[in-house]
Amino acid sequence: MFGNLVKPLNRHQWISEAAYFNAEARGFEPGQEADDWLRAEIAYSKMLIRTYLSVLEEDHMPITLYGLKQLAAIIGVQYADAFMSTVELIHAIQNVTQHAPCFRVEPNKHCEETVCEWRMECQKLISIRDRYAR
Repeated sequence: MFGNLVKPLNRHQWISEAAYFNAEARGFEPGQEADDWLRAEIAYSKMLIRTYLSVLEEDHMPITLYGLKQLAAIIGVQYADAFMSTVELIHAIQNVTQHAPCFRVEPNKHCEETVCEWRMECQKLISIRDRYAR
C-alpha cells in the first residue's frame, strides 16, 4: 500500500533540497553538511510518518504490522521485516527519527507529548485500555 507511493529518486531529491535549505538557513557555514543532511532525512521520515498515519485515519483503517513494516523499511529501519510486534516496530521507527521510543512504554500513564506523530495512536490505545479497565 504505502511502499508504492515513495520513489527513491523523489526521496533523494527531497532530502537534498531540504539539506540545502538547512545549510542556507545557517549561512552555508562549512563543516555542518552532515548535520544538514541528517536533519533533512529525519524531517523526510517524519513527513512520511505523518502521511502514513493521516491516510490510515482518513480511511478509518487500523495500523497494521505489514503497513508499519513498509513504512519502517522506507525510512531506514534495519531488518524491518524481522519485527513481530507493532509496538517494537514503532519504537524502532521512533529511534530512526531521533524521537525517544515512548509509544506505550508506560501503560498506565497518559501521553504528555504535544509534538509527536504517534500521539493520536497513543490516545486511541489509552482510551481503549481505559474502556476495558472499567
